[in-house]
Amino acid sequence: MTILIAYDGSDDAKAAIAFAGRQFPGQQAVVLTVWERLAMTTARASAGLMMTFDQTGVEDEAVAEAMTALARQGAELARQAGLEATPRCEPDSVAVWSTIVDVADELDADLIVTGTRGLGGVRSLLLGSTSDRVLHHARRPVLVVPGTEKDD
Repeated sequence: MTILIAYDGSDDAKAAIAFAGRQFPGQQAVVLTVWERLAMTTARASAGLMMTFDQTGVEDEAVAEAMTALARQGAELARQAGLEATPRCEPDSVAVWSTIVDVADELDADLIVTGTRGLGGVRSLLLGSTSDRVLHHARRPVLVVPGTEKDD
């Protein structure tokens, strides 16, 4: 069995890793972190969806390095949870959810695991949640794990 786990560093993503480890101990997992190129962010800004940033390739490289480190962190959490995990980091092609679905297809993953809420913030309110889009567009089983409730 190959499990694709979407990981953005959020508490919900961590809860999804922990749940997958309890339910599927010893299984192969790819922990995927998807990041947006700043050029894509700027293109969306021109449509009025977010603010514009000045950028060069240097910023994209820095973001790619940080996101690769985040994917490694997620894979380490997955190993601690009992999975045979490897990290993977990809820039988004069209949208984060689309990249998750595409990578799952590429890997022929048996299952996609994602948390309910990530670090998308305002953008997810405007465009819909990543987990919802993955659930409705994937051609394979999707497990959406709710995050842990915290007392306010």
